[in-house]
Formats: sequence, structure tokens, C-alpha cells
Amino acid sequence: MLKRKATEKISFWKQHKGKQALLIDGARQVGKTSIIEDFGRSNYQHMVEINFVDNPDALTAVNNASTADDLFLAISAYADDELVPSETLIFLDEVQQCANVVTMIKFLVNRYGQYDYILSGSLLGVELKSVVSVPVGYLDSFTMYPMDFEEYCWARKVPQNVLQEVTDAYVERRPVNQAVHKRMTDLFHEYLLVGGMPDAVSVFIAEHNIQSLRARQTAIINRYQDDISQYADSLAHKQDIRRIFDLIPSELNQQNKRFRISSMDTHARMTRHENDFLWLADAGVAIPVYNVDEPRYPLMLSMNSRLFKLFLDDVGLLTCLCGMDIVRDLLNDRTDINYGALYENAIAQELKAHGFPLYYFKDNAIGELDFVIEHPRGRVMPIEVKAGKNYKRHSALTRALSTPNYDMEHGIVLAKANVETDGIIDYLPIYMVSQLAYDE
Repeated sequence: MLKRKATEKISFWKQHKGKQALLIDGARQVGKTSIIEDFGRSNYQHMVEINFVDNPDALTAVNNASTADDLFLAISAYADDELVPSETLIFLDEVQQCANVVTMIKFLVNRYGQYDYILSGSLLGVELKSVVSVPVGYLDSFTMYPMDFEEYCWARKVPQNVLQEVTDAYVERRPVNQAVHKRMTDLFHEYLLVGGMPDAVSVFIAEHNIQSLRARQTAIINRYQDDISQYADSLAHKQDIRRIFDLIPSELNQQNKRFRISSMDTHARMTRHENDFLWLADAGVAIPVYNVDEPRYPLMLSMNSRLFKLFLDDVGLLTCLCGMDIVRDLLNDRTDINYGALYENAIAQELKAHGFPLYYFKDNAIGELDFVIEHPRGRVMPIEVKAGKNYKRHSALTRALSTPNYDMEHGIVLAKANVETDGIIDYLPIYMVSQLAYDE
């Protein structure tokens, strides 16, 4: 079983839940079901699991329930284990099929609070938009993402003292031990290839076979495409969303990586397609990074929602879509290849998983900053991602930091380099991005 940070979040909920159920959202195949099943087996004497996709009769019964008693009776009728008070977890999976159970969970928790309830599903951002009344105060929630780089290192059995060396080097702003730096850099390049989808990670670790890995990644991509066909609300909407999804790799391969609406059609307009992009973001399939007019705190006040970069939720899936040539380049560690799109996708994925709202900045006089984030201390931090050797060439970052009214204390350059500080710019190894979330 792969170690996931979500386990700690579920444990915290169990200890402090009071009268609250737990809802775990996330894109398909990020590991929600397996982590909940493992938690249930490890922490409860009994676990009742109902999957509303696999069990349409249970879905019908739950949807027809109008009271807490009706709902609990429907769950009881399809229970696959004993319902023992204080010893049973009731796990309701694929709840995007069953909005009724989300709206009624308040009454279930109140009436039958001697049981614990975890709900899970995919595309909840899409399917639950129509839910009139989400039970505030009775439903805790969090979103699961693909495995971040630290979780990938856990899966690859990287010793804790090696990971601690990375943290210590970041805190002390000193170079990482060279052997550790080499190991972590190699692992990060491997992560660009494998990504963080648990099924893909497991098969790669077990077989170390690229064809098996790509088969699993392709299956996940196909499932995403099937979801578009199944859940988007009209044929035209489905076709447009699919077109956007298919264009993500080529758009990220452009120099500025901003998604150009004209790539869909020369006559396409953002006003018509804005909901198509939102669908992909709400489904957890894509990560939008929005432009800001000024890199000043708070960033959302100057956000331009019609200018954005669009990344995939998992860098391994992006690498798979880019084809075997880029896979061979990564395997051969070719240094003459620009991995900029993969680097930026991995950074977007990592920052998103650690709770950062994502923005970028572009100005004709200054240039473009790959990412701008809000530091935990309430200031803006610009981040440049450099895939090549010339990582100290960053004119846009230099100009932005010298602009007084932007009020940025220092900048970050993430590159295939060791830790170095030059004035107000920190050069950090690309694998060190997660450390930004632990700043105080």
C-alpha cells in the first residue's frame, strides 16, 4: 500500500469529527477509494462500502429516500458487513452519481451518529454544482491530488534522513549534500516520466517497464475522455471540452505556454468557451494558472480569468501524451532537450497540491514570471522555472524585483541546480518546491 498524506487528514477527521461526515473529492485515479478502504480496514472493526456506479440498485434506493430513516434503511439493505454502533465505517463511493446522499448527510449524522461516514467521488465540482443545500457544519471535506514528489519518494523507499537533508538545506539556504542532490534530481526526472497516479507508480515500481507504465497512463487518459463524453451536458459542449483537453500538450509546448483560444478555431471566442475550461478545472483534470495584471497582494484582486495557462493534473499523463520521443529523452537524460513544459506542469501540480492558488504575471515592459504565489506571511513570491543550464538568466524576474510598488522581498528560481543565494534571489533545486509550503 502506497503511503499517502491523505491518511493523516482522515485520521485527524476521525479524532475531531464530532457530528461530521467526511467528503473526499479528487480527479479519477488519484487513490481515493484505496486510501479510504485501507483506513477503514485499519481503524474499524466493520466497514460497509457501497459504490453507486457498481451498484445501481443501491443508487435507486438511496435516491428515493426522503428521510434519515429511509436513507439508513437503504444503506442497511445493501450493506456488505455488519452495522455495529461505534465500530463501523460507512463508506459511500462515487457519490457524484447520488447528490441526494450529500444533501441528506446532515440528517443521517444527526439520527445515526453512532456510525462514521466517509463519502467520496470524482467530478464533484461538476456534478454537485446543482446541489441546492450542502450541509454546512455537518460535512468536512478535502481534495486528494496525484501523489506529490515527496509521496513519490516514499514509494521509492527514499530514507527519511535523505529527505531531512533536503529540508535542512532549504532552511539553512546551503547546498544539498552532493550525493543526495544527485539522487533527488534523478528521482525528479523519473517523476516527470511516471507522475503521481498511484496505479502508474505501482506498476512502474513493480515492473520498471515503460510499456506497462504507458498502458496504465493511457487507460487513465481514456477514462478522462470517457468522463467528458458521459458527464458534459451537450454534444457541442462535449466536443469543445475534448478539443481543449487534447490541445493541452501542444499549447504548453508554445514559448509562453498560455492557452490560445484561437487554437480551437480561428473564430473561437472565450465568452463562448469559458465554461468548457471551467468544466475541466472543476473535474480536477486540468490546472488553470491565471494571469494577474499586477503581482501585488492579494493576487486575486488583479486576476484576469480570460488569460491563463492550462496544465494537466498529472505530469506523467502529460509526458505520456507527448509521445515516446520525450520518454526516451528523459530515460537517456539528454541535456540538450528543453523540458520546460514538463517542469512547469510538475511545479503547478506540486504547488496546487500544497494549497497555493496559482497565478502568473506578464507585462510588456517587464516580461513574464512563470508563477506568482502568496507566501504564508502575506506577501507575493515570484517563481521562475528553468529547465536548461542558463538558469541565472532571468531578466523578467530581475526587473520585477526592482519595481518598488510590487513590494516583493525576494524571488525563487527552480532549476536543475543546487541551493545558492545571490542577493534577493534564491536558486533552488527543482525537487525542493514543496519546501515553499512549510515557510513560516
